[in-house]
Amino acid sequence: MYLGKEIRLKRLLNCKSQRIFAVAFDQGVNRGPISGIENIGYKIKEVVEAGVDAITINKGIAAKLFLPHAGQVALIMKASAFTPFHKSFDVTFADVEEAVRLGADAISVGVMLGDERQPEMLRDLGRISKEATSVGMPLVAHIYPGGNLIPDEERYKVEHISYCARLGAELGVDIIKTWYSGSPDSFRRVVEACPARVVVAGGAKMERPIDLFRMTYDAISAGAAGVTYGRNIWQHNDIPGIINSLKSIIYELKTPEEALAILDRN
Repeated sequence: MYLGKEIRLKRLLNCKSQRIFAVAFDQGVNRGPISGIENIGYKIKEVVEAGVDAITINKGIAAKLFLPHAGQVALIMKASAFTPFHKSFDVTFADVEEAVRLGADAISVGVMLGDERQPEMLRDLGRISKEATSVGMPLVAHIYPGGNLIPDEERYKVEHISYCARLGAELGVDIIKTWYSGSPDSFRRVVEACPARVVVAGGAKMERPIDLFRMTYDAISAGAAGVTYGRNIWQHNDIPGIINSLKSIIYELKTPEEALAILDRN
């Protein structure tokens, strides 16, 4: 592995736990300025000050808003997205050269597996993987079985989630972000089948923090390398509190009940 890649990976991971707690702010392309990120600059500042390891943002937001946070948090530049009108197709709109120019610590690409256009997305992922390797840039991929060829009721099957994780590793991805498969036993199968780091996506907003804490605890206990959450962080009414509670689980493997007590004390 290139020295540059090792250095950037160290900036992405918590130095003690060697896990990652990232917050994604890339939903402006996916869904527009939805509740919680209307004023994205303010929310980024609040999240960074609460102390996460990395944030994921698109190139335009990085160029305009990241500089004040340089040195406080790692930057993952998102290079693709789906839209409300093409929900199962991630189109690539940025490249590794732009990530390097913006000072990013990693580049991120999304892939929706089980879609008729899966070959196009894999071709783009392979190209980005090659470019990232050539300059020592870690590659993060958001890979979900969200394609239109997979029935809705089958999207969280362990076979599909395992395929997402393994495919990412096969194509040279360093950190694969995917959905939680529903239980520690099933997610352990996902992790064991993937010779790369696997992190859990937050998905839809959970109304009860204890449910988020349980998913996080179960995933970390099953071997997840961390989490990348979005709405469950910046739509919460106590961002420092929810972040501190989650850090206790991700870094120290505190129980969901202990994390809830931290949130209540905040």
